[in-house]
Amino acid sequence: MHSQFASYGEVHFTNRMEANVSTIDPRWKDCLRMIGHNIPQQQFNTWFAPIAFVSFDDDARLLTLSLPSPFIREYIEEHYLKLIRKVLQRVYGAGVRLTYEIKVDATNDLRLEEEATDNAIKPVMPLRSTGANKSPNVLQALDSQLKAEYTFDNFIEGDSNKLPRTVGLAIATHPRQVTFNPLFVFGGSGVGKTHLVNAIGNRLKELHPQLRVLYVSAHLFQVQYTDCVRQNKVNDFIAFYQSIDVLIIDDVQEFVTKATQQTFFHIFNHLHQNGRQLILTSDRPPMALQGMEERLLTRFKWGLQAELEKPSESLRRDILRYKVHHDGLRIPEEVIAFIAAHVDHSIRDLEGVVNALMAYSVVYNCEIDMALAERVIGRTVGLQVKRPAITIERILEHTCDYFSQKTSDVLSSSRKASVVLARQVVMFLAQKHTTLSTTRIGMAVGHRGHATVLHSCQAITNRLESDAAFRERLLELEALIKESSVYI
Repeated sequence: MHSQFASYGEVHFTNRMEANVSTIDPRWKDCLRMIGHNIPQQQFNTWFAPIAFVSFDDDARLLTLSLPSPFIREYIEEHYLKLIRKVLQRVYGAGVRLTYEIKVDATNDLRLEEEATDNAIKPVMPLRSTGANKSPNVLQALDSQLKAEYTFDNFIEGDSNKLPRTVGLAIATHPRQVTFNPLFVFGGSGVGKTHLVNAIGNRLKELHPQLRVLYVSAHLFQVQYTDCVRQNKVNDFIAFYQSIDVLIIDDVQEFVTKATQQTFFHIFNHLHQNGRQLILTSDRPPMALQGMEERLLTRFKWGLQAELEKPSESLRRDILRYKVHHDGLRIPEEVIAFIAAHVDHSIRDLEGVVNALMAYSVVYNCEIDMALAERVIGRTVGLQVKRPAITIERILEHTCDYFSQKTSDVLSSSRKASVVLARQVVMFLAQKHTTLSTTRIGMAVGHRGHATVLHSCQAITNRLESDAAFRERLLELEALIKESSVYI
């Protein structure tokens, strides 16, 4: 996938000392201030405070920033791209280009300079060193490229993932055991393969910090290998990967070229023969991989093949409860059960629905309820949920009956308290359960104006907040209206 930063021009990764703070462009300070106003303070401190201004070339319209690690670059690119683009355009003007200078090994002054081709970070390899006569026997510092947010704590266990999760924990605890080497995890898109292998890597680094652990996608492995062939550095490439203690390769089905497969075969053999752990993921089991060398497929079957299945409904509920609690959301249990029952394809879809609910709730300042959940699910996963066709006529009919009022009185100009209350309830429920505008609601309830409808809705809202008995009566009325409505 092409880099989302393509509109800013080429993005290069280099190793460079951070700029002196006294040289910071005031415009970049304005950018940071605007970004800080749009995200929580903790997130700003974590992801933007470490970024150092390097330079801005007015003629070339080129802004250069220094980042302390490739992981920070990946995270802000994935989560804050739109915000950064808007802020840069507002402060620096249209057409500004952005480059990063990312440290990969401050001790040995190593750097990896390469045009970005996608949002994922490149494996950090000692392809270039400006240090003087470094000993070839000294292992270079390594960024494991692990996604810190993926841990066992938030990888919720269920029947569909119990085996691979349990084996992953065993590997993380005893990495020198060879029983599950390699661990080959397979399953459909969005079931948690990337989460699981990153959780294994993060636990390994926690329990065994001396180990060299590396996570990399098969696609990036292949891109890096191709670049090394072009630069005549294949031996360096192989030597680097043979120095890894735990190698995690994501989506091995993307090893499409024979040359890459042959090179990985030699790396695999060396690591396996020396008791190093290999963890591989794929969207299908080894027997179903097409175009893969037979000798590689044989080795993929040496350890354990563990399938991550689609999460069961029970597991989906547990995952939703965890995410709701973790994100500090207030979602009724009935809504959680409804989402779990209808969004059954992948964990990614579940997370997408929760994120969408949170966004709608914040933007429109509304509670997360069944009606909102139905609408969001319909838009995010294409599910058409049957809903009662509630009309303003039906609302008027049931409200007048419930409050023992004549329809003609509610539609009239009467200011009698009981009539006014019934009239306001009709307007409130019509705004809540129909798609009619306030103008059309007012016209349907005695040719009243837009302002009257807004006032009525606010009056009912205020009373619901302070009058528990009235709140119960209104819930009872809503239930009667829904029960009598025709489903579409």
